[in-house]
Amino acid sequence: MNILLHICCGPCTAYPLRVLREEGHQVSGWFHNPNIHPYQEFRRRLEALEEFSAARELPVEYDREYGLREFLRQVVFHEEARCLQCYEMRLTKVAQRAKETGADAFTSTLLYSRYQNHAALKSLGERLAAKYGVSFYYRDFRAGWQEGIEMSVELGLYRQPYCGCIYSEEERYDPARRRKKKGAGNLGR
Repeated sequence: MNILLHICCGPCTAYPLRVLREEGHQVSGWFHNPNIHPYQEFRRRLEALEEFSAARELPVEYDREYGLREFLRQVVFHEEARCLQCYEMRLTKVAQRAKETGADAFTSTLLYSRYQNHAALKSLGERLAAKYGVSFYYRDFRAGWQEGIEMSVELGLYRQPYCGCIYSEEERYDPARRRKKKGAGNLGR
């Protein structure tokens, strides 16, 4: 199949790309991540993906627009459900793009992360597939979590310390917020 892969960052692409190619799929990437904050983080992730895509000969289309305002308009006052809204923002765009480009299917590197809500991603992907008439390729890439980390370290890629949004940055660096989140459980992922 010709698969359009939504890419959140270079390191999270390493393992899924290898698996998809081993399965015989033709893969192209699409970087669309309006959630990433601050701007310097957005640029670092984009540049790391450019390095990775050049090293692995992966064609990638880049949405270089810094979309923080769009993201915040969607999630403000809904912070506890922000991950689900963020998934929808990004997967809707990749489903639309897959349809426009004639891809057989779309998927996402979010399915590589052990921190994401796979049930929600799968359900959303299937709903968007039906809406846009292009298949959603669900694959649980978490089995390769450590292997993907090792691949990205070997390539010397920038590895980010948090999911990407302003709220996940706060949770990563604010000890009081981390304790509060740990006590409440992770509702978004």
